[in-house]
Amino acid sequence: AGDSVGPTADGFETYGVTGVALITFILLAVLPAFQWTFIVWIFAMRIVMIPTSILSWKINTWITKGVFGKNSHFDFEHPLTILVWLTSLLCVAVSYVVSYFMLANDFPGLWWKLATIISCGTLAAAIIPELTRVFTSTRSAHCHEVVNATTEGGAGLTILSGLVAGNFSCFWKGLTLATLMLIAYVVSMPIVTVADPTMAGGMLGQYMGYPAIFAFGLVAFGMLGMGPVTIAVDSYGPVADNAQSVFELSTIEQMPGIAEEVQRDFGFTPDFEVGKLLLEDNDGAGNTFKATAKPVLIGTAVVGATTMIFSLILMLKGHFGWTDLSALSIVDPRIILGLLMGGAVVYWFAGASRQAVTTGAYRAVDYIKRNIKLSDSDRASAEDSNAVVKICTKYAQHGMVNIFAVVFSLTLAFAFFDAIFFVGYLISIAMFGLYMAINMANAGGCWDNAKKIVEVELKQKGSELHAATVIGDIVGDPFKDTSSVALNPIIKFTTLFGILAVEIAVNTPHTLSIVLGCIFFAIGLVCVLRSFYGMRISTLHPQAHIDANERRDAEAAATENAA
Repeated sequence: AGDSVGPTADGFETYGVTGVALITFILLAVLPAFQWTFIVWIFAMRIVMIPTSILSWKINTWITKGVFGKNSHFDFEHPLTILVWLTSLLCVAVSYVVSYFMLANDFPGLWWKLATIISCGTLAAAIIPELTRVFTSTRSAHCHEVVNATTEGGAGLTILSGLVAGNFSCFWKGLTLATLMLIAYVVSMPIVTVADPTMAGGMLGQYMGYPAIFAFGLVAFGMLGMGPVTIAVDSYGPVADNAQSVFELSTIEQMPGIAEEVQRDFGFTPDFEVGKLLLEDNDGAGNTFKATAKPVLIGTAVVGATTMIFSLILMLKGHFGWTDLSALSIVDPRIILGLLMGGAVVYWFAGASRQAVTTGAYRAVDYIKRNIKLSDSDRASAEDSNAVVKICTKYAQHGMVNIFAVVFSLTLAFAFFDAIFFVGYLISIAMFGLYMAINMANAGGCWDNAKKIVEVELKQKGSELHAATVIGDIVGDPFKDTSSVALNPIIKFTTLFGILAVEIAVNTPHTLSIVLGCIFFAIGLVCVLRSFYGMRISTLHPQAHIDANERRDAEAAATENAA
């Protein structure tokens, strides 16, 4: 269930906030006579990408059936990779065609610039998944490095080598995003004089202030251009993972006469060993592509947040009557303090979200040990299974309440304290959050597929090597499926709600604003403390002592029997 819900949260947050960021910027920075043109154009771009993605999927289906259709086994990542690149290139072509027909007559020098800028984002949505494969695929050197390290160093080197993969991935993905944003920035800048008649209407600066910021927003928008395919390959992971789970939980291999029944009803004799191998291999491909979507969607969160934050700056400029933006100098102590505080909140969030997982898992396993005995049966009762689900749900909800209360309270508190401090805080949340999320997503995917290599390629399931890689996967799951993906809505909520919070704060009397800031800050600190002390695993938990006593009794009995 958790695997299935994750992609929904990512996609919903990403689409909504990125569109809001661009529209807000257009309303604040674009000359009124041209606002309607830009809004219609960005929505046209979003609409045409839907049929383009569907067409790409159809073409990829034909290619896949033609190339792989007769093979009994092939690399499951190949059709998905072809789909991503095919969609990206088709979306780039469509961007130029539609922009030409919409803008070429009235804005002869502008259409190709806008198409080029948005295409930078569309290419990012293909390049970033390719980089993700380098660090998480079962065929990647980093994933095999985790297995090689584990063979001699056990679970300790499993964890260290997975963290290495996450750290390296941050560099290459950061470099990719920076390069594509640089290209967008260069294209948005004037290359000729305004008087040049051949490029009339060809400079973004003629229609808006700060065109480079609009270009950054378009890069985020372009990353979502092939959104249907991004969500599809993201969803492929849970589908493959759950298919394998259904096969294992069905215990179909142990059913008497099942081979004859399948032959009679479906016309073929099942080979359960081959089926199990194919499902596990497909799960490895699913793990890779589940990891590919996370950096794309998180990247849009950060690039889109850049535009949203600048929209906030323009609002402050109008409110305070600034003639320039020197008030936001990097040497201003308030900006530096805001940058420090944003990083602190990101690291707290990563810890708090994993604390909720740790406590919930501990309570669930504790319940299982005390109540579920499988010695006489292969299945737990529905009552016991429901109790475990209830425990996991309870701690997920407790963690969610604390975390949201902190994010909500601190956003209001910092906005009430000082608007310039708050700008630094928002920038820091976006930048720290990006690299924290990419690191955790790729390290988690690498650990997951290292375990898959041991199971599928080495066929050592149940060995000590497998046990060590399972520990890596246990660490990786909350990394990639909890903290990493949840940073996406945290970044977006903070920036989106931040505009409203600052609007309220700057229209509140200064003294009252400080008082309200202190109140919300105190509430936030209380919830920060609760996120650990209210969720921690007590060392005085009675079950720990019961288990210890039972072990001592069992050891004493075994010694007595041996004597």
